Amino acid sequence: MQLVAERLTFQLLDVSYSVEGGRPVIEIWARDVKGRRLLLLDDTFRPYFYVLPQNGADLDKLAEELRRLSRPRSPVTSVEKVDMKYFGRPVTALRVTTLIPESVREYRDLAAKLPGVAEVLEADVRFSMRYLIDLNLYPMRWYVADAEPVNRSDIIADGAYRLVSRPSEEPSMADVDPLDGLRIMAFDIEAYNPQGSPNPSKDPVIIIGVAFNDGERLQLEAAGHSDKELIQKFVDVIRRKDPDVIVGYNQNSFDWPYLLERAKVNGVKLEVGRKRGAEPNPSVFGHISVQGRLNVDLYNFAEEIEEVKVKTLDEVADYLGVMPKDKRVNVDWWRIAEYWDDSEKRKTLLAYNMDDVTSTLGLAYQFLPFGAQLSQISGLPLDQVAAASVAFRLEMRFMREARKLGELVPNRAEEETRELETYTGAIVLEPKPGIHHNVAVLDFASMYPSIMVKYNVGPDTLLKEGEACERVNEAPGVRHRFCADRDAFFKRVLERFLKWRAEVKAAMKKYPEGSPQYRLLNERQRAIKVLANASYGYMGWAGARWYCRQCAESVTAWGRDLITRAASLARSLGLKVYYGDTDSLFVENDPEKVEKVIEGITKGLEFDIKIDKVYSRVFFTEAKKRYAGLTPEGKIDIVGFEAVRGDWSDLAKDTQAKVAEIVLRSDDVRKAVDYVRQVINDLRNGKVEVEKLIIWKTLTKSVDKYEAEAPHVYVAKMMEKLGFKIDVGSKIGYVIVKGDGPLSRRARPYFLVKPQDIDVNYYIDKQIVPAALRILSFFGISERELKAGGRQASLFDYINKK
Repeated sequence: MQLVAERLTFQLLDVSYSVEGGRPVIEIWARDVKGRRLLLLDDTFRPYFYVLPQNGADLDKLAEELRRLSRPRSPVTSVEKVDMKYFGRPVTALRVTTLIPESVREYRDLAAKLPGVAEVLEADVRFSMRYLIDLNLYPMRWYVADAEPVNRSDIIADGAYRLVSRPSEEPSMADVDPLDGLRIMAFDIEAYNPQGSPNPSKDPVIIIGVAFNDGERLQLEAAGHSDKELIQKFVDVIRRKDPDVIVGYNQNSFDWPYLLERAKVNGVKLEVGRKRGAEPNPSVFGHISVQGRLNVDLYNFAEEIEEVKVKTLDEVADYLGVMPKDKRVNVDWWRIAEYWDDSEKRKTLLAYNMDDVTSTLGLAYQFLPFGAQLSQISGLPLDQVAAASVAFRLEMRFMREARKLGELVPNRAEEETRELETYTGAIVLEPKPGIHHNVAVLDFASMYPSIMVKYNVGPDTLLKEGEACERVNEAPGVRHRFCADRDAFFKRVLERFLKWRAEVKAAMKKYPEGSPQYRLLNERQRAIKVLANASYGYMGWAGARWYCRQCAESVTAWGRDLITRAASLARSLGLKVYYGDTDSLFVENDPEKVEKVIEGITKGLEFDIKIDKVYSRVFFTEAKKRYAGLTPEGKIDIVGFEAVRGDWSDLAKDTQAKVAEIVLRSDDVRKAVDYVRQVINDLRNGKVEVEKLIIWKTLTKSVDKYEAEAPHVYVAKMMEKLGFKIDVGSKIGYVIVKGDGPLSRRARPYFLVKPQDIDVNYYIDKQIVPAALRILSFFGISERELKAGGRQASLFDYINKK
């Protein structure tokens, strides 16, 4: 019976591939407009790579030698001459096509050894991504294609089809919320931990909390200390609910690896994907792949929130307003086994787990809209775009644009070979110390991307020694030269980004703020901005395919020149310039003169600049990148002080933030001094919780690699002896206790310390007083005055001194 092709309208969720009958088959996991979950197959696409010949090489001879490399398992099916560009220069390359994707690496190594071969390119592009790039397909977008149904018993889906036409984008669905209608599941596990850190080889999973975006909540509990049935129930729940997106918080590093090990111990198959027999497995960017579903670790998005230094689930949920810390149930994680074994405390543990999973689902609502737009723009599937760095996100888009322009994609070099290539960064103008009133902050819109566009910066336009060009842009100071006769690859991409973002922001004005359409477009413009602004940093990233130190150095040189000229223009108009940093200028807020500065920069220098914010008061120290400002709306911004750093205790950070607030709001230094004294008194009288005294530091290498034994390293070693699993990247929380000897030897894990053990004098002398004096010393306040009394200076005393 002849099958009849159907016209499918579908959303592309993920892509993978398999090898069937000795041929690769692309597998597109999708859902259609009818709500069906589908597997779409394409068995016509083949893997390939490029060989770039040396100058003068005989291409016909080289092509024949490449054909001779053919192996029966995956033969070389064709070698074709293709006219391409490499770093903007025309080249003729050989495109080598084979059958099995895994064979590309083998052929790459063999081809690289042939005489006359300069480089082998694009052999490291993953086959499934190669398919998306070549067909210009983007995850989370909607497409139409003709397809005929096929029988597949190995999948958990509503149907399978073989594509009989190439998908094309469905424009009518472009502004549909990509998450609308997707089934989202959040989960969180608790593991038994009688020794401190749980050991998956022997310690069971005791609770799995699950929450769905349709409102269903449930908790699966172990039978005492046996989790075999629990894990099977978890698999059954996922099969029953069939989620498209699975979210967790740090599940790539903990929950999934732990569950996989426990499943193995119990002889249970963790079949949670849409392909039968397949279990979660490690994939690119360190994420865990669940076939047919998008496994998104929300911790990856939380890592990008600079304002939150200790990125625990409860801290991030509190910061984003998902669940206030004081409204949720908290259990010290090292006491989970104790709570499980006590029938009364177990109720608290269950409530704690449910708050965790509810917070996780709440964070999904916060992060996934942005992630979906990043996926639609970068071309990486949602699970990968979450785990990938911004450089990898941008690079995927660059690879797509290279394909459209006929540009060969460079290979990725070893980062170690480029680490020493440093250059001068952005300019920072000396601040005018003190408190200043009515200050406008002028901000250049996308300064570095705009410089790259204006001056045509890119590795393909960077002129090598001896190269000529009619029109040349030379970077001030560093004297790198860029040809302006042809558009740089980066310029073409960035012009598209900047124009696209302007169009999206214009479209936002058509909708009420807060409406679904407005929120969708706002996430889109944010995603475009993030990728565009990463372009400068990408060029200087040692792992970039399009790495170009001279390009990055030139962009900062033009940036320094631009800020300097803008400051000179402001001064020439009679404005006071208080500070300048990278792409911002702090000036006296005289509206008429500020408007002239904006006009002069926009028309004269041809760069967009606007008032980013106004401070009714702003305080600068003599140090760069360190200030505190009060907006007319009453918001306090603190930049560069300990208050926004993670290696000071919360008490020190809170004290400093409060001191800045008092000084800015009231102009009353005496009031700030009194506040610090009260904090010191509370500390001396035991009125401060131990949690406020924890100092968090991250291990940047394994503990045995540290030469000096810093406090957090000493504590990490202590925790290892107690049975805790400590890895690179672990955040170590410690407090300082009373005693003699070096400071590091007086550091203890915070969860082992009683309030009476705290070294109060350390926190006063090394935390509270120094943090407060970062601000108050500017007004003549001394350490003695904060700790013991004496006449307190006022803001008027300071002004009179001036």
